[in-house]
Amino acid sequence: MSSTAADVVRLLTVRGETLAVAESLTGGMVAAALTAVPGASKAFRGSVTAYATVLKRELLGVDADLLAARGAVDPQVAAQMAAGVRASLGADWGIATTGVAGPDPQDGQPVGTVFVAVDGPRGARRGCADGGKVEALRLNGDRAEIRMESVRSVLALLLRELASEQTGNERAQDTERNGGF
Repeated sequence: MSSTAADVVRLLTVRGETLAVAESLTGGMVAAALTAVPGASKAFRGSVTAYATVLKRELLGVDADLLAARGAVDPQVAAQMAAGVRASLGADWGIATTGVAGPDPQDGQPVGTVFVAVDGPRGARRGCADGGKVEALRLNGDRAEIRMESVRSVLALLLRELASEQTGNERAQDTERNGGF
């Protein structure tokens, strides 16, 4: 995980971009992984640990009707958490974790149900209404293992999004240099 966090920090720093984190089940572990990387302050803006459902609404702007209808363990909630922390903390990228680490089910979801999300500037540049991506996970293991895998998964998702955006930008620049196609 630390190498993924280091890769995220390095890539964001090279690009001059920033990151904010919204966490629920991981309780600050994503932020801890990122801030363990030397030089993280160049890219990491901060985090919100919204463990209580009401804080997802109050601090991150997650829709109250969505929370009432589906609970906190939902892909749209994860997406709104990532977008909300990105906006609240003024970052280029926002990532979020929400899910059930156990020992008991929550909101009708079994232990090991996790949603990780990334929200970034890509959608705006490509004319998309939504700059985000959500990944559903079904994890096995005990509480600690589920939380650690959630951290690894959200950082890996962000790294893939950063890499795909960079590849897309390089393709666009190459197309412009070569006359359109």
